[in-house]
Amino acid sequence: MDSSVTAPLYRDITDFAHDMPSWVQHLAEIWTELGLLVFGVLFITGWWRARRADEGALALAVLAPLATAFAYVGSEVFKSLVNEERPCRAVAGAAASLVPCPPVGDWSFPSNHSAIAGAAAVALAIARPRLAWLTVPLALLMAFSRVFVGVHYPHDVAVGLLVGAALAAVVVAVLRRPARSLARTVRSSGAPVAALVSGPGAGPAAGPAGRSRRRRKRH
Repeated sequence: MDSSVTAPLYRDITDFAHDMPSWVQHLAEIWTELGLLVFGVLFITGWWRARRADEGALALAVLAPLATAFAYVGSEVFKSLVNEERPCRAVAGAAASLVPCPPVGDWSFPSNHSAIAGAAAVALAIARPRLAWLTVPLALLMAFSRVFVGVHYPHDVAVGLLVGAALAAVVVAVLRRPARSLARTVRSSGAPVAALVSGPGAGPAAGPAGRSRRRRKRH
């Protein structure tokens, strides 16, 4: 995409950022660098919660960070092919970025932060649909913060979100069944490490005894 198309919007957003109170600017600076840690916490809590759920839930919880990693790699490949300069260096007359402009060679399109956030938001929402109300706004806020602090064009973050979300959805769709089979195998292995990683599952009702009880009830 021609960066000149969204350069005026970039100027408007960075001007808006400089008009904000200093505490808002500081919050944006913190969020744009550390906000992805929130998704990391959600990955960990999701996995811990899924240890007491069935194999399907465990598989989705484990696939969420894996799908996000795939999205990051895809974004990096895309970025290396486009080689778009950062707007904090390329846009004449724009306000100074709130954070240091990334070095030359750290290309702008698409935004890796946005790709990671978009992938994490979708993968977590697939694993736990009720989390969508939280993960989607967090991803949008992360994307906006990258423009707000002056290190990305608006089209960088928009495409980053779409690329991340699409790649995460594809990875989960492709790997969901084999991941579930792997989770079932790990749980049945009886190894201490496997028990720590996969947890006890959904309880007796999910095991052979539970299945036997269900069969007796049907008869």
